[in-house]
Amino acid sequence: MSLATLLSLSVWFSANAIAPALEAERGYSQDDLAWLTMAVQLGFVVGTLIIALTNLADLINTRTLFAVCSILAGVVNVAIVFLPQDFAYAVLMRVLAGAFLGGVYPPGMKIIAGWFRLGRGLAIGAMVGALTLGSGSPHLLSAIFTAEWETTLFVSSTLAIVSGGVVYFLVADGPFDVPAPRFNPRFVVRVVKDRASRLVLLGYLGHMWELYAMWAWIPTYLLAVFGSGSLLGDSLGLAGLIAFLVFLAGGIGSFAAGWFAERWGRCLVTSAAMLMSGGIALFIGFVGVDWGWLIVVLALTWGVFVIADSAQFSTGMTELSEEAYRGTALTFQTGLGFLLTIVTIRLVPLMEDAAGWGWAFAFLAIGPAVGIAAMMKLRGLPESRQMAMGKR
Repeated sequence: MSLATLLSLSVWFSANAIAPALEAERGYSQDDLAWLTMAVQLGFVVGTLIIALTNLADLINTRTLFAVCSILAGVVNVAIVFLPQDFAYAVLMRVLAGAFLGGVYPPGMKIIAGWFRLGRGLAIGAMVGALTLGSGSPHLLSAIFTAEWETTLFVSSTLAIVSGGVVYFLVADGPFDVPAPRFNPRFVVRVVKDRASRLVLLGYLGHMWELYAMWAWIPTYLLAVFGSGSLLGDSLGLAGLIAFLVFLAGGIGSFAAGWFAERWGRCLVTSAAMLMSGGIALFIGFVGVDWGWLIVVLALTWGVFVIADSAQFSTGMTELSEEAYRGTALTFQTGLGFLLTIVTIRLVPLMEDAAGWGWAFAFLAIGPAVGIAAMMKLRGLPESRQMAMGKR
């Protein structure tokens, strides 16, 4: 499942990774590129909310849903190469890619949850780590294929199609997978009404306020700092390589946070991760470009902590919700989180234009502050004992 997630999520930031080429060859502006990123988020929100309201991830076989959606995400991702160069077609394809990925990421977590009770946070952490690495892989591809942007799309789409085959043919349903007995569109209301799951949802929203805006714009920031410099002659773009390493660091952080959460509790580990990521967000953009080595260290550290808590919010939701509607709870939580990301992804470049990278990134620290408050509140409730085998 982790391998399949890594392969399929290569679709997510494929357009961001080839942004300079799209600017040069198709005349897209920075505003256009922001819309391409938001289109994926919007499509993902639509896809996840449809799945949540229809209980689709619980009513049909989750592996089949994952496989079909991953293949379709790969197809629409590469379609940009063949369609007319009208910007509207590109936006439509990115919306569809996001919608199909809505049938990949949350259902993937449900499949993992069906295999684990003890150690579930570590297992989902491994999967989200793979998601992080997969999301960053287009930056590595673009750093290698600097003059052939179409190759980045072809490779990422091929990986997504292979992902569908991996899940359908090589993954089995877990012993703790419980299918929903009936269609229940009102279940999402329970997620909001229940005090404990509502606090997990609020913590997740605080985390998402920061995460995807950081992921979307850190490559642009690094390009502004390091320019178009290359390593190994002209064959490896420096900014693209550092951006990929930020995602790689996040994959490691996600797995490590899962290990710590199983021992120290999800509330404590998620709060610590948000404290670190929010703290870096507050000042990384104010560091002078002459301090390039410090910017790299801060960016990599930010990469570790900005995603470290994500899997633990999702795991907590599976532990607090009814087993039969676990997929519905996950898709609903994830859909709301990605809806929020549209706001920050759009605001960061506007704030950067108006006040610079310092204030644009510092603005993202609002989310972690709210998330910490929610998780500390949850830690004081008896329901928190339902998570991480009683550890808070």
